Amino acid sequence: MIMSISRRDVLIGGAGLAAGASLPLAPAIAQAKIEQGATLRVLRPTKFVDPDQAIFNENTEAFTKATGVPVRVDYAGWEDLRPQTAVTANTGAGPDVVVGWADDPHIFSDKLIDLTDIAEDLGKKYGGWYPIAEKYGKKDKTNQWVSIPMGASGAPAVYRESWVKEAGFDTFPKDLDGFLKLCRKLKENGHPAGFALGNAVGDGNAYCNWLVWTHGGYMVDENNKVAINSKETIEALKYAKALYETFIPGTLSWLDISNNKALTAGEIGVTQNGVSLYFSIKNSKDEKTAAIGKDLNHATMPVGPLGRPSEPALIINAMAFKHTKFPNAAKEYLRFMMEKEQYDKWLTGCYGYWTQPLKGYAESKVWSSDPKIVVYRDTWERALWSGYKGSINEAAGTVNAEYVVVQMVASVCAGQATPEEAAAEAERRAKRYYRT
Repeated sequence: MIMSISRRDVLIGGAGLAAGASLPLAPAIAQAKIEQGATLRVLRPTKFVDPDQAIFNENTEAFTKATGVPVRVDYAGWEDLRPQTAVTANTGAGPDVVVGWADDPHIFSDKLIDLTDIAEDLGKKYGGWYPIAEKYGKKDKTNQWVSIPMGASGAPAVYRESWVKEAGFDTFPKDLDGFLKLCRKLKENGHPAGFALGNAVGDGNAYCNWLVWTHGGYMVDENNKVAINSKETIEALKYAKALYETFIPGTLSWLDISNNKALTAGEIGVTQNGVSLYFSIKNSKDEKTAAIGKDLNHATMPVGPLGRPSEPALIINAMAFKHTKFPNAAKEYLRFMMEKEQYDKWLTGCYGYWTQPLKGYAESKVWSSDPKIVVYRDTWERALWSGYKGSINEAAGTVNAEYVVVQMVASVCAGQATPEEAAAEAERRAKRYYRT
């Protein structure tokens, strides 16, 4: 099995992995009509936590052992994955299976294999899919599954407990006013906030979408009519500007690794991230860094006028392309990777970084292993979707891929546009893709 070397090698090590045991031939695979001579090529995002890639490879090797199907897995940098997926879709060549970003299957849905049978089987077997996972898996306004959501990295607040208490807060604020007061005090104390405002696949979209949604704004309404230019969005952008003034310098160019580095270095007191950041610091071999881990905790991001949590989730969503010569093998590979013997090993070994889309895995022991990570267990329960309140479709995926919301927020924070101007520009850009 060939593994590509990625330019993104990030964080975390030191956790022992269970040895990859030989697995018996699963009944589902034994009954499947896998094509004779089948081989598969898989493309997925590179690791953000070391065990992710190691266990994914072990599970893939177990599939090969169980079926005789050789599988090559290539790993792409996070910013490179979407362009590579587009090339595959548009040329009809390349990987058979792509574990892409959330929206990508909806951009290329007409070029994908129907996965309804395996999705429904997995749902029946493992407690059903979370509603948002089902929404991401099914083609818009149909019951046809075009992808298998594999996991979601949550985006709660990650903060230094001692610094929050030093700022006068016994607990992390649950409302926007309290959050702004906290961030102002943190900056005053020399521990500024830091949230990504660059074109970061995970952190930029997470922060900026949360900001708009929690104020009651949304890109489109239920009928997919562009509605981003609203009073709610304007208020969100005013708040963003005030909050930005509490940030450490440089966040306008931050990518997904930037806040990790800043928190690890003790430069910021609060950010928004997946569980990887906590474990990378907690498990560091450097005593000074490990000491920071003891002071870290997590909380849901503050709730604004929307009245409910509205953190996005960074979702990986697997699809199999029609150009594959081995569609049955591709489908059975996806089924195999979601079965308990493989999936719980991956979920637990990754410390819950890619949280479960199937409800049954909420009982995994990983969620009782450390009380500080329990907030991540309910990622799929809290998450809203790209294109909220409308459909997950090609337009929603493209608007997200073009960073329309991120750039709207960043332009106001940078002083390049007023909130009104930025909202109008986002509306103009979104209407290029939404033609309702």
